[in-house]
Amino acid sequence: MTAPDSMSPPPLARPGLDRAAGERLAPGLVDALKADAATRVLVIAGDSAPLAAPDSLLWRAPADVPAGAEWAFLGRHDDGGALLAAVFPSSDDELFSAPAGWAGLRSAGAALSAVDAGAFVAALSLGRWLLDARFCPACGTLTILGDSGWSRRCPHCGRQHFPRTDPAVIVAITSAQDPDLLLLGSNALWGADRFSCFAGFVEAGESLEAAVRREVTEESGVTVGVVSYRGSQAWPYPRSLMVGFLATALDDAAAEADGDEIAAVRWFTRDEIGRALAGRGEVTLPGPASIAHRLIADWHAEQA
Repeated sequence: MTAPDSMSPPPLARPGLDRAAGERLAPGLVDALKADAATRVLVIAGDSAPLAAPDSLLWRAPADVPAGAEWAFLGRHDDGGALLAAVFPSSDDELFSAPAGWAGLRSAGAALSAVDAGAFVAALSLGRWLLDARFCPACGTLTILGDSGWSRRCPHCGRQHFPRTDPAVIVAITSAQDPDLLLLGSNALWGADRFSCFAGFVEAGESLEAAVRREVTEESGVTVGVVSYRGSQAWPYPRSLMVGFLATALDDAAAEADGDEIAAVRWFTRDEIGRALAGRGEVTLPGPASIAHRLIADWHAEQA
């Protein structure tokens, strides 16, 4: 699928990071790069990374990384330099001080350069797997890392395992009658003033388009007609690939929250969305690092 020209790339999906996947097979690559002082390392602790400034990551030399990390090869910077990830579990104490502190991907991702954002989302996605999937799911044996941190092999049963990605759809719904209306929902776990697009995981044997129609109907009561692909980006909470769509309701009056996962649904005018995007509205919209924010903002810009 190709996103329409009017859709700007989601903040965590911008091209920039060269993953240099062909290099991963080189034996001893990570150890060799750790011994090279020119290598840059992104340290991840839980879901946070150190910042050199509000809009840039703090990269460290391998020798400056604390002991005990899980390591992986991220790829190459646009200047050709090697990039590694050093991953640690979450901790109440910072591993080291950073000029602009430590921040999570949700809060910092949208402000970063394409290379930094790509490295952050890759390191966080891969890092969760490195920490949480040490044992073979088939036989329980401790696995051996391979492919420079991108695979695991079980020494007992011989199975090879790779990082898992779970596809999920996320949908902004436009009105059947009024092009200046957008339907959003408020999750039961959020505050009553927070609204976003409708989202859910793709089920086994289900297409993306079928998942869109099912999730929208389940959560909002709305049946949709035209479904248009808008873009995608990784979202490592814990391991999702969010695939964004814009869909048109067939009957606006059918909108009704399911009362379980979704506590409320509401049609918003273009002006209301504009005020909320500017931080002046009565509701809170998703943060700028999310694809939900991009779907809403692009819809608003196209209607303006």
